[in-house]
Amino acid sequence: MRLDEEGLQERKQWESAGYALPQFDRKKMIDATGENPFWIHFGAGNIFRAFQANVVQNLLNQGILECGLVAVEGFDYEIIEKMYKPHDNYGILVTLKAEGSVEKTVVGSIAESHTLDSDNESEFARLKEIFSKDSLQMATFTITEKGYSLVNGKGELLGDVEEDFKNGPDRPKSYIGKVVSLLYARFKTGGKPLAMVSMDNCSHNGDKLYAAVNAFAEKWTKAGLAEEGFLKYVNDNEKVSFPWTMIDKITPRPDASVQDILKNDGVQELEPVITSKNTYVAPFVNAEECEYLVIEDAFPNGRPELEKGGFMFTTKETVDKVERMKVCTCLNPLHTALAVYGCLLGYDKISEEMKDVQLRRLVEIIGYTEGLPVVVNPGIIDPKEFIDTVINVRIPNPFMPDTPQRIATDTSQKLAIRYGETIKAYQASDKLDVKELKLIPLVFAGWLRYLMGINDDGEKFELSPDPLLSTVCPYMEGIKFGDKIDDDKLKSILSNEKIFGVNLYEAGMAGMVVDYLNELTVGVGAVRETLKKYVK
Repeated sequence: MRLDEEGLQERKQWESAGYALPQFDRKKMIDATGENPFWIHFGAGNIFRAFQANVVQNLLNQGILECGLVAVEGFDYEIIEKMYKPHDNYGILVTLKAEGSVEKTVVGSIAESHTLDSDNESEFARLKEIFSKDSLQMATFTITEKGYSLVNGKGELLGDVEEDFKNGPDRPKSYIGKVVSLLYARFKTGGKPLAMVSMDNCSHNGDKLYAAVNAFAEKWTKAGLAEEGFLKYVNDNEKVSFPWTMIDKITPRPDASVQDILKNDGVQELEPVITSKNTYVAPFVNAEECEYLVIEDAFPNGRPELEKGGFMFTTKETVDKVERMKVCTCLNPLHTALAVYGCLLGYDKISEEMKDVQLRRLVEIIGYTEGLPVVVNPGIIDPKEFIDTVINVRIPNPFMPDTPQRIATDTSQKLAIRYGETIKAYQASDKLDVKELKLIPLVFAGWLRYLMGINDDGEKFELSPDPLLSTVCPYMEGIKFGDKIDDDKLKSILSNEKIFGVNLYEAGMAGMVVDYLNELTVGVGAVRETLKKYVK
């Protein structure tokens, strides 16, 4: 069983092995997409393959859509060259359900795949052609929050961005520079409307995409490198929109246990590829069953009935409420708590942590008791039901190979939004008292304890990547088990609003964090004993 056009001619063999196959005429879909593309997506990674591509497949199966997707990869070209092309743009989606069943789908909704390579004349010309089509309604993005940044950690313009600002849209080098060059091609063919839709998991993602695109449009237009009117085009929301979205679907990297399932079915050539940019990619993706995509309904060139595939279209204000509900209370804070304490207690699966009495209770209290009182109900998703699903179905799913080590990545960038907003809401309330927050400070203390890089058994472990490790780790350097830690050593970090969202001294929380930290560092086993003491 080979995952390509020829191999999938043996439909009965695939179906007898339990695979759901595309139920539409794929050649007809590819031809229709080539002539009248409606959706081009940048960022050909796992979330796109598991979520958006599968939704489009379902709508193609139902006859609601005639055209498929155009996939573009701009960061790691090898994803296209070594995974998409050899498999004729097919992929296998393995949905791992909480009750133990596995659903296997061959996804064939991607009509074309391209690299965002301005040095490849034929590739870039095809992308310009797609952007010039009247039929194109949306360009979407899953390129991570970093993908929209034009500066480095010091706030300096990235080299490629600086060059692109000077050289204009002809052959840009930076990711966003290339995207704006394509948008400029659309402008020059009549100023046709388009929705530019970030689907990345970050707050107010549409604004981040707009800021990056507008920076190029402004520089190029004012320098005479782009026709006058381009900047106005980008800023006319009846021409170009930048909707906000909230996306939520856990899609860990392809797992060896899932590969074994497919291999035992007889699927060939499943070996993952680790690219020169260290991207881990395979012919299959594994994902949870739950998925949410809430989108501000701002599409100046119209859109198909994607709500029939489960997408939720609403107002910008509602998207914001849903995003805050998820990121500040109902999911992300729980994940971070499990990540920090999971690393300290030696867990390698998030699902296993939910069998731990203290860790399960930790996230229940953070979610229901401390977080839920300040959540604004967005209307289209009930916060209590959302947390119920997270705690009872999603996180405990034993078939989801997600790890605390992965989720602990970039924790310094996450604490402010995941906990700081709840603290601020308590401060602003005339009915709630910050002193009622007992376990959010325990997470902060746990993170500082995590920075020691020593687990609860006294063994060293590797910290997950984080841009501030070199800044924050020195605060915990030299501290040994049993040392008394005082406020002075930690004052500058505990007062850092960028890290915690608030000054913990002004919030009346710093002393509690230091007290917890002293208990967590008493010695081997102190993390477990502290959890037992405070997580009732």
